[in-house]
Amino acid sequence: MATGGRVFASILLPVTLARSGSSLHSLIKTVPGKDMKVVILPALSDNYMYLLIDEQTNTAAIVDPVDPEKVVKAVDEQKVQLTTVLTTHHHWDHAGGNEDLVKKVSDLKVCGGDDRIGALNHKVKHGDRINVGSLDVTCLFTPCHTSGHICYFVQSKDKSEAPCVFTGDTLFVAGCGRFFEGTAEQMHTALGKILGDLPDNTNVYCGHEYTVNNLKFAAHVEPDNDAVRGKMIWEIGRAHV
Repeated sequence: MATGGRVFASILLPVTLARSGSSLHSLIKTVPGKDMKVVILPALSDNYMYLLIDEQTNTAAIVDPVDPEKVVKAVDEQKVQLTTVLTTHHHWDHAGGNEDLVKKVSDLKVCGGDDRIGALNHKVKHGDRINVGSLDVTCLFTPCHTSGHICYFVQSKDKSEAPCVFTGDTLFVAGCGRFFEGTAEQMHTALGKILGDLPDNTNVYCGHEYTVNNLKFAAHVEPDNDAVRGKMIWEIGRAHV
């Protein structure tokens, strides 16, 4: 996917197994890696939570745990120690499970860039770094959807392994988040400079399954765009795997 002149390796979403409303959603899927594993956990009607696991230490972080019971079940199944919550922004469908989760799992570091985030105990800003086991997490300030939105860029010690970024409601497949608390200029900076400057092989994990609707809108705006047509064919194929 092209962003600000850069091309990310892929937008990683699960193989689609079910429809939810007008959006595509799925069952749990695991994306393995040498040092970094990501378990994709669907939530609500179109949200995604992500369990980020450091394979070296069996330590884990959860991104936007709106469904705490599903998170705890996944942690138990993966046999990992959950230490960290990475909250992209304060909206209920991303941060609404934080306060319940800290009651279920003790000593959690709850990270985020906005004081409105529930159970927040580790406020972060642009450039701050967090360790999840041996994994290095860099906080990227991407205000617009909300004024305190943070994306999380993750690298392993083994630089041959592709890094990843959790983009919340800033970047989606074929779209971006609504401008609830910011400007077009801020979103342009977030996409073109902050996310667009990440390494070309960065895998992207976004916060919602909006792909079909985003592509329909893109096709309406640019009906002769071959890239939009190609992405829609890809999405249709993904839906029938």
